[in-house]
Amino acid sequence: MSIRIVTDSNCDLPQSVVDRFQITVIPFYINIGTESYLDGVQMSRAQFYEGLPDFESHPMTSVPGPGTFIEVFDALAEDGATHILAIHMAGSLSAMVNSARLAAEEWDKVPVSVFDSGNLTLGTGLQVLAAAEAVAAGHGIDEILAVLEDLSARTYCYAALETVEFLRRSGRLTRFQSGLASVLQIKPLLKMNDNDYDMERVRTNNGATRRLLELVAGLGPLEQLVVVHTHDEERENALRERASDLFPEGALSFSAEVTPAIGVHIGPGAAGFVAVQAREDKARSGEKTE
Repeated sequence: MSIRIVTDSNCDLPQSVVDRFQITVIPFYINIGTESYLDGVQMSRAQFYEGLPDFESHPMTSVPGPGTFIEVFDALAEDGATHILAIHMAGSLSAMVNSARLAAEEWDKVPVSVFDSGNLTLGTGLQVLAAAEAVAAGHGIDEILAVLEDLSARTYCYAALETVEFLRRSGRLTRFQSGLASVLQIKPLLKMNDNDYDMERVRTNNGATRRLLELVAGLGPLEQLVVVHTHDEERENALRERASDLFPEGALSFSAEVTPAIGVHIGPGAAGFVAVQAREDKARSGEKTE
């Protein structure tokens, strides 16, 4: 069986990983006024974040329709795929996974399994990577889906925002709420796990960093920890240094600049973590996780 993996540009995996495992990445659309750009194809992340504060109209995002997925599925089947596994951004935040499901229902050349990662940025990406490694190791689709179900439940994303302004621009906060937050120096802290998301409010950047570290430490033994940010390598490096004792042995060395599909809502200058809890059996036995 030749299993091929499809995901979306929210996964934030390094291109080297995408190329190594022949992962197909379907980009989001970034819509600015009357113009549309394919995320990471027609507009780089640097271009997006550097232009974000000054675009004449606030960007919006959209997802490709089922027809795009069908074109991708056709190409993979012609290339020898006997099963396609599509892993996408949390359905509670995006319509991408539903578009994939509609395409899978219409298309019957080879079986397609669609999995909702329940997460975002590298919270999705680490699941895609785990699936790709399982495919490379020769595991079947049922085994891989079981791995994903387990991993999704143990994957958490936490991020501290620099400002509430972009939440307001994207409609996530009213002007009154954002004005009050600015006056009080309130920093939003976003939390995501298994399709459940929430927001805390903390005071000042230092308070936000302390809270991020508390949340990650509170997960107990970790299997994986990576840093994510929105075009702010300085803040990313500072966060990595503050969390140096939390990284498990063998943790992945890469970080991610977060997709504009999320950046339109949280703006530049945000930073945080994607953390994967160690499985309970390994945590109890003291085994090292890789």
